[in-house]
Amino acid sequence: MSWSVIRLSLAFAALASTLATAQQERTPKAAAKVVQDALQALGGDKFLAMQDRTEEGRFYAFYRENLSGMSRAKVYTRYLLGPEPMKPNFFGIRERRAFGKKNEDYFVVYNELGGYEITYKGAKPLDKPVFDTYQETLFHNVLYTLRMRLKEPGLTFDPAGVDIVENQPCNVVEIVDSDNRVTKVWFHQSTKLPVKQYWFRRDPKTRDRIEEVTIFDKFRDIGGGVMWPFVIRRERNGERNFEMYADSISINQGLTDELFTLSSDVKMIESKGSNVRPGKK
Repeated sequence: MSWSVIRLSLAFAALASTLATAQQERTPKAAAKVVQDALQALGGDKFLAMQDRTEEGRFYAFYRENLSGMSRAKVYTRYLLGPEPMKPNFFGIRERRAFGKKNEDYFVVYNELGGYEITYKGAKPLDKPVFDTYQETLFHNVLYTLRMRLKEPGLTFDPAGVDIVENQPCNVVEIVDSDNRVTKVWFHQSTKLPVKQYWFRRDPKTRDRIEEVTIFDKFRDIGGGVMWPFVIRRERNGERNFEMYADSISINQGLTDELFTLSSDVKMIESKGSNVRPGKK
C-alpha cells in the first residue's frame, strides 16, 4: 500500500472519529467557538492589536491554469481604527502593492476613497467594477473578518459540518453578515487555523455565478505570536488564478499615510470607468 493511500485512509479515519461529535455540536454556539478558537490560534489579542503588515515575495497570475504573469512584490497593509460601535461594511484597511525588481516600477493603492494605479506617468483611478470586486473580496476574507469585523452588528456563525481538505480534518463554518454575504470557511481541527474559504458572486453583466476559493498554507509566527500564511492560492470557478509565496512578513512597522495616499503633486490621469475621489493629501 502506498504512503499516499495510507495518509488518505488515516485522514478519513480521523474524520469518522469526529463525525458523531460534530453532528451533536451543530449549533451557532459551537460554530462561534470554532471562530473564537481560530482567533486565539492566530494570536488572540496580539492579532487584534496588529496595526500594519509588510509582506514581500513572489506573485503569480494564471489564466486557464497557464502562467500569465509573475513579479516580485511588496505589499503594505494598514488597519484603520473602526467606529464605536462598529458599523456594517466599514472599510477598515489601506493597502499598497509595489511591483518590480526594486518594488518601484508599478504601484496599486487601495484606501477608503478608492483605488489607483501609479506609474511614472501619474496616478489613474481604478475602474469602479475593479475596486468593487476588491472591496467585496476583502469583506469575504476570513483573516480580515477576524481582525476587523467580529464586532459588526448582524454577523452570525452557522455550523456546516466537518470535511477533509488536503488530508486535513476541518470544522466548517458559514460566516454571514448583515448584507447576507456568506463565506464558508474550513478550520483545521488541530491547529484551529483557517485552511480554505469559499464564496460566490454574480457577474454584474451576465449574472453568471463566479465561485471564489482561497487556500491558506504555511502559517508562521510573524512577530509576538501572531500567525499569518506565507502561501496563499486563489481559484476562480475551479481554475487557479493567483498564488503568493512570501519570503518575509513583518508587523507593526509604523507605516504612515504617505504610503497609502496620493501626494499633492502627483499627476492624475482620467479614467472613464471610475468614480473615486482623488484622495490627495
